[in-house]
Formats: sequence, structure tokens, C-alpha cells
Amino acid sequence: MPRANRCFMPGQVWHITHRCHKQEFLLKFAQTRQRYIHWIYQARKRFEVEILHYTITSNHIHLIVRNRGGDNEIPRLIQLVAGRTGQEYNARKHRKGAFWEDRYHATAIETGKHLQRCLVYLDLNMVRAGMVKHPEDWKHGSYHEIQGNRRRNTIIDLNALIDALEVSSVDALREAHRGWIANALQEELQREEIWSQSLAVGSTEFAQRTQQALGIQGRNRELAQTDGLCVLRETEADYGTVFGPENRPISSQNLHLWDVSC
Repeated sequence: MPRANRCFMPGQVWHITHRCHKQEFLLKFAQTRQRYIHWIYQARKRFEVEILHYTITSNHIHLIVRNRGGDNEIPRLIQLVAGRTGQEYNARKHRKGAFWEDRYHATAIETGKHLQRCLVYLDLNMVRAGMVKHPEDWKHGSYHEIQGNRRRNTIIDLNALIDALEVSSVDALREAHRGWIANALQEELQREEIWSQSLAVGSTEFAQRTQQALGIQGRNRELAQTDGLCVLRETEADYGTVFGPENRPISSQNLHLWDVSC
């Protein structure tokens, strides 16, 4: 069964994962990661998309976004940021060929406590990888923006994040965020593929609603309970499939509309 098309419904929170071509470490240089962040900053001013969180690693990126505009806003944002980053890298390194895997992956995340878990999981990405001991040690993520340590050229929309996490204020968010990280660091850190390889993660009602919104493409997708979450699974065997060298440009052709009334 092919991967389900994405439904970028206005108001929905999405976790976007995009990997470098053949999972190469094309983002290993800090300069390249910084250029990706630069283009997120530029793109958030052009498109009606709220940036809630991000982490840029050495071979893939994570974005948590919420669509405020039309159905094509998120694909346009990704097309601009990924396209410009890849073009600049190839020009700088005198390189030819694809920079990214052909398709990014998008997982619908329910707001509140479910989004909190996803956000912390992203914060701890480079800790799990053994690169740093604490998210504050990784420059190319939005941990410092949440904590107020970066005041210029900020990317994330703090008010939107407060709303999506269902906390009362910036101060409450920062205190809670520090606590979430501290608690997570006391536990064994494991990879949780549900955040990057599912169609939706949240409550049973949320996952069922997403499944219904997918229509015929969601009919045979599996709903599963795991660790207090309901997951609408992506049935493709391996999200990490290595695509061929003729990597097509990123486009909006891999999505269809979600009825806002759903």
C-alpha cells in the first residue's frame, strides 16, 4: 500500500521530518544547518504557517508547524526552505545531484499533552545521538528560543506554541519545558518511531478523525495503542527507503484536502 497523501487542514499541527538524500550527512556542517534556519526565518514571513519547534541534525530535520492559511502553505514553505538550502550547498561544494529525499514525512499531532511529548522527543534528538548531554548544548534547535536565550531573528511563534501546548503564559511554558526535559533526561532515552513514521498521534478520537478524513486511503490503515497514545500507522514498510538518483523536485502533488468540518 502506498504512503497516504497528506491533508494539510488549517489549524492542524504537523510534525515534518525530511531526510538528506540516501541519509547522507549533508547537514554535518554548522554553516549548512544555519542556512536552513535562515530560510525558515525567511519562509515564516512569506507563508501562513506557524513555526512551533525545530531541530536540525546532521542528516535530517524536524519541524513542528501549524497551518493558518490555505492547503498549500506548508508544501510551499518546505519547497522554499529545502530548495534554497540544497541549491546553496551544491553551489558551495561544487556538487551536483539531489540534496533531499524525494518526500518529506508529515505526522498529525494532537495538541496539548501529545504535542508536549513530541516536542520533548525532538529536543532530545541530539542527546540520544550522543552529540550533546543536554538540548541547551545544541545550537541548531529551538530550545533556546523557548527559554528566551535567543532574542534576535527568532523563528518560533511563542504565542502559538503556548496555545497549542495549552499552557497559560510564556513563563509557565518555560518552567514546564525545563521540567519536561529534566524528567526525560532521568529516563532511558529510546527512539520512538511513532513521531516520524505515523499518519497521526494523539487520542483515540483524534486518530479516528484523521483516519476518516483520509477517506479511502485511510480505510485500511491500522489504529494501535502504544504507551498511552493512539497511533494511526503508516503501512509503508520502511519510511527510510533510499530513493533513486533522479530525485524529483519537492511539490505539493502529494497531498489532498481535509474537509474543515471533519
